[in-house]
Amino acid sequence: MKRVAQVLAFIMAVAMAIPAVAKGETKMSIFGKTADGVPVPIYTLTSGQIEVRVMAYGAHLVSVKAPDRTGKLADVVLGYDSLQGYLADNKTYLGGIVGRYGNRIAGGKFTIDGKTYQIPLNDGPNALHGGPKGFNQYVWQSKEIPDGVEFTLVSPDGDMGFPGALTSTVRYTLKGSSLRIDYTATTDKATVLNLTNHAYFNLHGDDQGNILDQKMEIAADRFTPVDKTLIPTSELAPVAGTPLDFTKPEVIGARIGADNQQLKIAGGYDHNWVLNGKIGTLHLAAIVTDPVSGRKLTVETTEPGVQFYSGNFLDGSFTGRHGVKYEKHSGLCLETQHFPDSPNHPDFPSTLLRPGETMHSTTTLTFGVVK
Repeated sequence: MKRVAQVLAFIMAVAMAIPAVAKGETKMSIFGKTADGVPVPIYTLTSGQIEVRVMAYGAHLVSVKAPDRTGKLADVVLGYDSLQGYLADNKTYLGGIVGRYGNRIAGGKFTIDGKTYQIPLNDGPNALHGGPKGFNQYVWQSKEIPDGVEFTLVSPDGDMGFPGALTSTVRYTLKGSSLRIDYTATTDKATVLNLTNHAYFNLHGDDQGNILDQKMEIAADRFTPVDKTLIPTSELAPVAGTPLDFTKPEVIGARIGADNQQLKIAGGYDHNWVLNGKIGTLHLAAIVTDPVSGRKLTVETTEPGVQFYSGNFLDGSFTGRHGVKYEKHSGLCLETQHFPDSPNHPDFPSTLLRPGETMHSTTTLTFGVVK
């Protein structure tokens, strides 16, 4: 019995000496106020492995602090130190939820049941990310939920020309090293929508140069080629034999300047890849790795496509955290989505939502390290 007591005492002593893993928690504070005095809550989600901040203005993903292979944390999402930075930036969509229709609609026009709707143009001859005032520019209602935060926005009938009162909900939940984003929407009139998050990632750290030496893998054998205004041609073209082939890991900057018409049109990568997985089932979209820090980002989604954007239009106009100006290729986006201009391409997966239906999609961002 004495021996048993000694063993139990030893086990208890070892257990007490092991540091406790930080319990997941959510904390809310006020990030600032809009020009008309509306306070904007910001939430910090911690899991003991990564830290995530999201805010009610635009349901933005503000930051993700993730460890490198030595355990050193760095913010891997581009962003601003204050709310004022987000209020002033009407060009980059840093971390915002874009909608009602993420990506481009040709001429800003589409037809539902014989009626044509016009969205204000804000990208040359096209409408981009829902028009001049998209969902990233509204203060969403917010509440804490288990493991995270739920944001809700009611977009009235006729908002930016879109039909129907649309109620959208975005949930950010954090477990371990995985951030899950759930999108849900209902409408009282037939409409189109395409919700996604527009975070820019740099696995070096948000103030550590560009993403050109990082490696990209995209689980897609096809992509949607675009015309000179970045509108899909309706073709689903094979990536094989082109600089858009990321079916195995490739250094992003290795072929970004290749003599390829699609890359010349976009000034780099800004295309929709047709994912190999089944729509509605969580499947692999992309994997990004940084050989320098060892950080790794794995993106899975229920969506049919992902827009890989290599930050071609960042031009130093805005100063982000740490006083860093975000220049070209400072970050990359992986916007899980339905295809651009789908309302005008009958053969693309439909983005039509009718009364009585519920749109739901899920995307997960999982952070890890490689040796």
